[in-house]
Parts: sequence; structure tokens; C-alpha cells
Amino acid sequence: MKIYVATHNAHKISEMAAILPKGTELVPDDPGVEETGETFEENALLKARATARRHPGEWTLADDSGLETAALGGAPGVRSARFAGEPVSTARNNAKLLAELAGAADRSARFRCCIALVAPDGTESVVQGVCPGRIAESASGAEGFGYDPLFVPDGRDRTFAELGPDEKNAISHRGAALRAAGKVLFP
Repeated sequence: MKIYVATHNAHKISEMAAILPKGTELVPDDPGVEETGETFEENALLKARATARRHPGEWTLADDSGLETAALGGAPGVRSARFAGEPVSTARNNAKLLAELAGAADRSARFRCCIALVAPDGTESVVQGVCPGRIAESASGAEGFGYDPLFVPDGRDRTFAELGPDEKNAISHRGAALRAAGKVLFP
């Protein structure tokens, strides 16, 4: 099955390919939509619909995901990629998060991923995955991307960036959302 994916992020495509059933052809196609939604679901739908307009009669998929922290009232949330402003910088985002959480007693956080799908007939579906955890005191690990070096999932003592791809995909927010999306794509 061919699925047009609304992203230019090679890391996301790689994770998706590892989780979705073998033989799924993922075609990156970033429609360049401004993410104006107030929720992950709204932003995922904006991107999936724009990609569907570019590829009528085809499956399209878009995700919007990010990190939510308790101590910061859910921030960075839907602004996760641009938490430290433009231009987007993972290093600055991570540094800002650590600075804002300095001295915080509650370092609980969760990654959330919403995936929007548009079927060839135009039917829309949205699924979600969540991975609870906490923010470490400092960055650790070289795998993954984004906030992965700071996020320690519940039940683990290592960050996402210290886990291998298979272990991360088994418990991650994107893994959970993609498994739910697979039930829509491959009923």
C-alpha cells in the first residue's frame, strides 16, 4: 500500500517504516502547511487534508506530536518544534526546556502523537498515542531526535536517545499511534 506522508522529517519516516507492516510504501510529501491549530489533532488534520488535495484518491497520513510537561502547564505542547523560536533548533529547544525546569520538583512529562489519515474516498480518521515519563536533569544518548535525549519513559532508567529503535518503537507515543493507524489502514 502506498501512503503519502505529510512530512519532510526523515527520522519520522524511518520510525513509521519500522512500525507499519512490511511492504507499506511511505512517500514523503510535505505540503508546507502552516500549523495554525491549537491541538495536535487539528494540526495533523490540516496537514493530512492538504496532502490529500495534492494526491486525490490516495491514502494520506500526517502526524503532529510533541512533549507536554506538568511543571510548565503542558508546554511546550503543540509548539514543541519551535519552543525556543525560529529558526528551529533542537539544541536550543532542549536547553530552554532544561532551563525552565531547573529546580522543578515535578519533572513528569509525556510525549503525545496524533495521526490523521485521509482515505482514498475522503474519509478522515484520527488516532493518538501517549508515552508518559519524566524529563532528565541533563541530556543523555545519541539515538532518536528532538527531546529524546531528555525524556525518560516510565518504567525505564534510560532516555529515548539511549534506547535502541526497536525498544523505543515498542513503547513510544508514535509507535502507539502508528499501531492504531495500522488498524485503520489494514482492517
